[in-house]
Amino acid sequence: MITVRKSSDRGLAEHGWLKSRHTFSFADYYDPRFMGYSVLRVINEDRIEGGTGFDTHGHRDMEIISYVIEGELEHKDSMGTNTVIRPGEVQRMTAGTGVRHSEYNHMPDKETHFLQIWIMPEKQGMKPSYDQKSFSNDFGCSDLILVGSKDGRNGSITINQDVDMYAAKAQDDGEKTLKTYAHRHLWVQVIKGQVSVEGETLQAGDGAAIQDVDHLKLQWKKGSEFIVFDLP
Repeated sequence: MITVRKSSDRGLAEHGWLKSRHTFSFADYYDPRFMGYSVLRVINEDRIEGGTGFDTHGHRDMEIISYVIEGELEHKDSMGTNTVIRPGEVQRMTAGTGVRHSEYNHMPDKETHFLQIWIMPEKQGMKPSYDQKSFSNDFGCSDLILVGSKDGRNGSITINQDVDMYAAKAQDDGEKTLKTYAHRHLWVQVIKGQVSVEGETLQAGDGAAIQDVDHLKLQWKKGSEFIVFDLP
């Protein structure tokens, strides 16, 4: 079974310096039909104007993943982390017992475009931690790349939840059948291009929830970029 979440149906927040599309209920956007999916709680597609960003604020008991599409995002947090996230890199921050951080686009004349993803952790009260890795070399193969997993296998970032997170930046047309299990939940989020999921065509910004399948059939066009979540 597949349920498509069209890009134009997402929530929209416009704050001048920030334009954000919300796949699930978030902040002032509320839709009881879209409160999350399995342990996936937030997918926000954010666009931050140059020279602006999120001032220091707090989180707790959430796995927060940042995936930069274009531009740069400077991250500072109360654990002492000070880094810049660029396209091809994936960052995970475990908020755990509590962490404060800021995120800024310090490029004066260029927008930063990124996905903010929240995943509910396997347990509460964990020690805050941080992980960031580049997958730029891997993305050149036009295939799905495992960028996040519970055990950090194949060089992926660790996620404190039974989740596999795949990403693709397709240099060519392609297709793949991903092995999964009928009791698992899958979510596909398209960033760029066109991706066919179980016969449904998705465009940029579209998402899809898939259940009751033991194989996920994907086809994509050259230039497509998308993420696949395999969830409990």
